[in-house]
Amino acid sequence: QVQLQESGGDSVQAGGSLRISCSASESTDRTGCLAWFRQAPGKAYEGVAALRLNDGRQVYDDSVKGRFSISQDNAKNILYLQMNSLRPEDTAMYYCAAAPLMPNSGDPLALTWYLSWGQGTQVTVSS
Repeated sequence: QVQLQESGGDSVQAGGSLRISCSASESTDRTGCLAWFRQAPGKAYEGVAALRLNDGRQVYDDSVKGRFSISQDNAKNILYLQMNSLRPEDTAMYYCAAAPLMPNSGDPLALTWYLSWGQGTQVTVSS
């Protein structure tokens, strides 16, 4: 399985911006989707943003739509999540994940698709 490692988590004031990264150990040529999930204290894992690699389609959770942007540097095997207008409720451990090729009908924010996971990077947003 591809090895993933997140970085860039930090503490930031509400309204600020932060970009977190996920480095992959190998090419994602055979990966269907790359995604970011998060888990806040006492809450379930939540799909934040996903990037379908075959067509570049981006999918965002409603809670971050318009504020977050997912992108990939193919040459460096790095996945990014640009987070703008951060809110305290964005505070969570953020994980990147990779899923194999999936049917077009598959929900790219569904947890069960993803087989490779990073260890997480903490993002804390203070008011």
